[in-house]
Amino acid sequence: MMRFALLLSGLLLAACHNQSTMTLQSRNLPAQGIDLPTDASSALNEIRDSKLDFVARYYRSPTSRWPTLTAAEAQRLSSLGVKIVAVWEWHSHDPAYFSHASGYSDAISAYTQAKAVGQPAGSAIYFAVDYNAPSSDISGAIDQYFRGVAAGLAAAGNGRSEYKVGVYGSGAVCDAMRRAGLARYTWLTNSTSWAGTLNYDDWNIRQGGHFSVLPFDHDSNEAKDDYGGFRVATADAAPIAPVMTTVTAPTADAAPVASAVATVAAPTADVATQIAAPAAATYRASGHGEPER
Repeated sequence: MMRFALLLSGLLLAACHNQSTMTLQSRNLPAQGIDLPTDASSALNEIRDSKLDFVARYYRSPTSRWPTLTAAEAQRLSSLGVKIVAVWEWHSHDPAYFSHASGYSDAISAYTQAKAVGQPAGSAIYFAVDYNAPSSDISGAIDQYFRGVAAGLAAAGNGRSEYKVGVYGSGAVCDAMRRAGLARYTWLTNSTSWAGTLNYDDWNIRQGGHFSVLPFDHDSNEAKDDYGGFRVATADAAPIAPVMTTVTAPTADAAPVASAVATVAAPTADVATQIAAPAAATYRASGHGEPER
């Protein structure tokens, strides 16, 4: 009887120890998030139920066919406790677009949209370089572009930038902009064939494939340490959509979705328990969302 009691006591202690270890490990996991090219409001239930840490959304030119992050969308996401990562993308796949002048103009536009959304000072705006830039472009036009970004943000902030600069791109682009002091944060593309990407470890956000439990168009991401995310005030936030959300097919020039018309129910599975292994078959050939035309 004594041996049985000792054995039972040992098993209970082991079970308690294992439970603590699993809880501690879950706290130490990188932050998990997604980026998506369309308004996240239609996927609020899935985002809430999957316990994602952040959602990356875009600031864009007013002439873009893709929807920009709005104040209402930012409030809805923030009301879920989710952080937002802001990224500017406009002709970012075109090497000929990058210059000091375009960087300055993009920074002014991004600043204006950030203020309209209510993005707090001290958070980050990432600027995308969405192609496999050679070293000549990185040290030339891309370098000048980010110098223009710095000048534009400073001008918009009356001499002092309110927002920190991030860069999305290849490992070579991220490394060069950080080393030059032109970007505080780096967001590494999932295109591992791009220059310097495969072995680049000094990232704040790293893009992956798709989470199989999320039915809408997105890329998975993980983040470590401070990555420049933010929340906005939610006192007047729009109400969250009901549990059953109908996702209607976009117009011909809008972002693709999983099916023409789909009724999406909030998933019961917790992404936090399934998130470590995105579906490898769904990686995009290009890096970041859909390119502007």
